[in-house]
Amino acid sequence: MSSTQTPISARRRWLSSERIAQEVLGAIGFRVLETRKKVVLNGIEVGEIDALATDDKGDLYAVEVKAGRIDVTGIRQAYVNALLLNAKPMVVCKGFADDAAKELAEKLGVQVIQLSDIFLVESEELNIIVREVIEETLTEYLELFYSFNPNIKPEHMEILQAIYESSTIDEAAEKLGVDVSTFMKKVEDLKKIGIISKWAKKYSTIKRIAQLIIQKQNLVSALDESRKLVETAKTLYDQLKQFQNLLTTLNQQLQKIVNYISKLESRLEKQENIEIQSQ
Repeated sequence: MSSTQTPISARRRWLSSERIAQEVLGAIGFRVLETRKKVVLNGIEVGEIDALATDDKGDLYAVEVKAGRIDVTGIRQAYVNALLLNAKPMVVCKGFADDAAKELAEKLGVQVIQLSDIFLVESEELNIIVREVIEETLTEYLELFYSFNPNIKPEHMEILQAIYESSTIDEAAEKLGVDVSTFMKKVEDLKKIGIISKWAKKYSTIKRIAQLIIQKQNLVSALDESRKLVETAKTLYDQLKQFQNLLTTLNQQLQKIVNYISKLESRLEKQENIEIQSQ
């Protein structure tokens, strides 16, 4: 994950902790009845409980969820809110901020369910981390696919083809007729000129990149062929249009000739009639 990545916000961390707390409560026998329960006193909203839950005996608990550790103030808040709802106080958190908070919780009867730092960090951030890693990976591959690299030459494509068609480094080197050391130097050269990404370390990743580049080049070639076919079709169309115009011109000339011959025959016929009458 990039070092410049935006950290998880406090609100997102709290919401994730709240979700985890609800899952934990369910796992240890509690049933969550309501979340974000408003605490109302004489018609005035004075607070909010993260969750209302019951145990298998039917006892009602007012549950506070803390993304971090609970302090004295948090213990007091949990106790007062529970008292107003006629419920037992409970806090789900990473533990106590200090001994004073622990002693106060015991004195007031606030039940504290402690979740380890490891559990919370791994659980609440795993989904976010995995999503961000996937997004970064897709971005890197898409940039590789859509970027234009003028440095790719036929000899580079030969190396990429060998990688794409081989399951191991040894097999790829053999296809190129070189030893593994020489093959790896060729791969490093491709990284230096930006054909293969420098972040590609595993052979499987390098192979995936080779496959992507080859498919991209095949697509480019197909598009070039399509463009050539379109240009050829356009040329043929223009030639057919010219031929059509030529045929139209020839037809007009032939029609003139036919008309001329028709007129000439008519004159000859009249001349013959005149001669016959004069005899």
